[in-house]
Amino acid sequence: MATVQTLTRRFEQVFEPQQAVVLAESITEAYNDLVKTSDFNELKAIVKSLAEAQSRTEMRMEELAEAQQRTEMRVDELAQAQQRTEIHVGELTQAQQRLDVRMEELAQAQQRTEVRMEELAHVVADMGRNLGGLSKSMAYSLENEAYRSLPAFLREHYGITLSERIIRTQISEEEVNFFALGERNGEPICLVGESKLQLDERRRNFREAETILTQIERKVEAVQPLYPDRAIVRLLVTHYARPAVVDFMEKNDVLVVQTFEW
Repeated sequence: MATVQTLTRRFEQVFEPQQAVVLAESITEAYNDLVKTSDFNELKAIVKSLAEAQSRTEMRMEELAEAQQRTEMRVDELAQAQQRTEIHVGELTQAQQRLDVRMEELAQAQQRTEVRMEELAHVVADMGRNLGGLSKSMAYSLENEAYRSLPAFLREHYGITLSERIIRTQISEEEVNFFALGERNGEPICLVGESKLQLDERRRNFREAETILTQIERKVEAVQPLYPDRAIVRLLVTHYARPAVVDFMEKNDVLVVQTFEW
């Protein structure tokens, strides 16, 4: 841009000097008030940058709005999940309460069962005592019947003649169910016997027979020292014994007499 002086000299060629000065100054002032091209380009760049920033801001705001929407959806899902969880917890609580009630019922039932079992134990104990008493009663009945029937039976089948009646006695702390003195074919004997309601062991199981045999032998050992000059006749009286058991006892020198035989 030319200075005021330069413009004045140019205008003096056409205008009056005073007019040239005023015109030069006016043009200079007007030019100074105008925006320079470089400034305008810079302003355009700034405006463009601001527009781009605004666009990015709007895009970011849109992204934030979408994120906010997704967040709200997620929060809503979480709220629904929380509601379902609370419902499930409520159901579990009710189930636990029902289970507690059931456990209490079972505990009471168990208590009643224990009471019943105790009652049954008393009943079984009473039955055991009654059966024990019945068994003893039947054993005594068997022995009483034998006391009457054995003398004639032994004389007829085994040639044993008793010089006194058969008794139940205790010798050296051993209870002897059948005891009597007599003779067999002129030889003095001592009758030592035991009773057993029945010997019905199967499959050649002789445990009970062996127990009876042991009992008889203990009684024989108690009696023999008192009657050293007499032969001991071992006797077992029973209602019934299986043939195998009879053979087993006879092989061990024990007479087996069954009640149906007399």
